[in-house]
Amino acid sequence: MTRAVGTVVRGLRGPIINNGDNIEQIVVDTVLNAAKTEGFSIEDRDIVTITESIVARAQGNYATIDDIATDVKAKFGDETVGVIFPILSRNRFANCLRGIAKGSKRIVLMLSYPSDEVGNHLVDIDELDVKGVNPWTDVLTETQFREYFGYNKHTFTGVDYIDYYKSLVEAEGATCEVIFSNNPKTILDYTKSVLTCDIHSRFRTKRILTNNGAEKVYGLDNILSQSINGSGFNEEYGLLGSNKATEDSVKLFPNNCQPIVDGIQAKLKEVTGKTVEVMVYGDGAFKDPVGKIWELADPVVSPAYTQGLDGTPNEVKLKYLADNNFSHLRGEDLKQAISEFIQNKDEDLVGSMESQGTTPRRLTDLIGSLSDLTSGSGDKGTPMVYIQGYFDNYTK
Repeated sequence: MTRAVGTVVRGLRGPIINNGDNIEQIVVDTVLNAAKTEGFSIEDRDIVTITESIVARAQGNYATIDDIATDVKAKFGDETVGVIFPILSRNRFANCLRGIAKGSKRIVLMLSYPSDEVGNHLVDIDELDVKGVNPWTDVLTETQFREYFGYNKHTFTGVDYIDYYKSLVEAEGATCEVIFSNNPKTILDYTKSVLTCDIHSRFRTKRILTNNGAEKVYGLDNILSQSINGSGFNEEYGLLGSNKATEDSVKLFPNNCQPIVDGIQAKLKEVTGKTVEVMVYGDGAFKDPVGKIWELADPVVSPAYTQGLDGTPNEVKLKYLADNNFSHLRGEDLKQAISEFIQNKDEDLVGSMESQGTTPRRLTDLIGSLSDLTSGSGDKGTPMVYIQGYFDNYTK
């Protein structure tokens, strides 16, 4: 019988995960139960993905704003702290900012504009053109920004992040000055002690600051990179990838996930005899065309994955073959010709015309995005995703 379905993606429902739970066994049991209940068989090269949130919850990887404040105070003392390039997010940054403010006396908050790093807009970019403002050269005070653009609320959250962030700082007892610039060097006119809060551009920002006279330079990845008074921590990413947990705490990105994915793979192999690939995923890497938000606010899509998920796809474009190599064929003859081409394709198609238009991204970024869109971030209750047929092509 001709196969009628290719890739199948299932969101798996499991228990609510709490601190101390055996996440490896829970994932294995959830997969086995889903296969039995839904009537599918587990096969080699299937993929099970687990959201980073439940891994961190099982690890108990949490910290309070007091823990953040203690670390900030230890690093900066009583100096004015330049807090630059934070993303605009109640979930991602509000509690981090409260902790930073609680550990400081004075903060100069420098926001990028017209949007933050992941696309949350303070003002529409077209408004800059109308007002004759150049975001790459012009430094604005809060008063100047308001004179140009007034008071704007985020499209989806309804929050004026300028007022909101300033109020959070002042509520923790620190004074706050807000400026707007996209040049890291701007902050050095205000202070030589800088906490850079960008995610994917953080290494460049640190380098620019250090090379231009900054005396103390840290990133969010340096805050809570070690435990503070028994708190959670992330040695590699610190506060990056954290989320609001309670009104006074954050859940950190999970620690040391490689043994977890390897352990799940080994357990499934022992029970089923099949080699299932496993990965932990956070935010997907995609952009919302309406809200203009680039989803990836985590430092990476996947902090850990099994060996079979390393690399990039090696695919050909079917429509290119049909329109070019085999444009003279139709029906079964066309199908047969394309199938034979795929079966005999080179192991590395980089640069070939037949692969143009295929997705030049890492497998983990693609699969993580697929998983994030499947599980969502709300009340679906499917923090594990089971994917079958992802590596199959037109011939299988």
